[in-house]
Amino acid sequence: MTLISQRVALAREGANDKVICRMASGWAVMGDVQFLEGYCLLLPDPVVPSLNDLDPAARATYLLDMARLGDAVLQATGALRMNYEILGNTEPELHCHLFPRYAHEPEQHRKMPVWFYDWKTAIPYAEETHGALRKKLAQLLEGSA
Repeated sequence: MTLISQRVALAREGANDKVICRMASGWAVMGDVQFLEGYCLLLPDPVVPSLNDLDPAARATYLLDMARLGDAVLQATGALRMNYEILGNTEPELHCHLFPRYAHEPEQHRKMPVWFYDWKTAIPYAEETHGALRKKLAQLLEGSA
């Protein structure tokens, strides 16, 4: 079972502590690390290999949920913009990374893809530290449904 499938299974069971909320297309979850506060992902439910494996209606729903989640992150964090990345090269199942980008980022990172950050030293998600933001995102998404 891949990491994406595992995370979706945990979300269904109520055992994924990073869940923001259930959306029409899947699960909004906080990222495992928060080097950029508000980093989150959209995991489809059911899990599929790629965006191209969704029928047109499901694809539209997923992409709309992705934009809604990005809107909520922008509103909650005051970030300058959102970066959306659907890769699937390492984990070959659909998932979208949503990265808020900030003016206060170090110059050497600000205009580069987030993959240039040192992920090994990034701040791990912790409910004590990031839970208020997770809850705020859930409130914003409930209000925009």
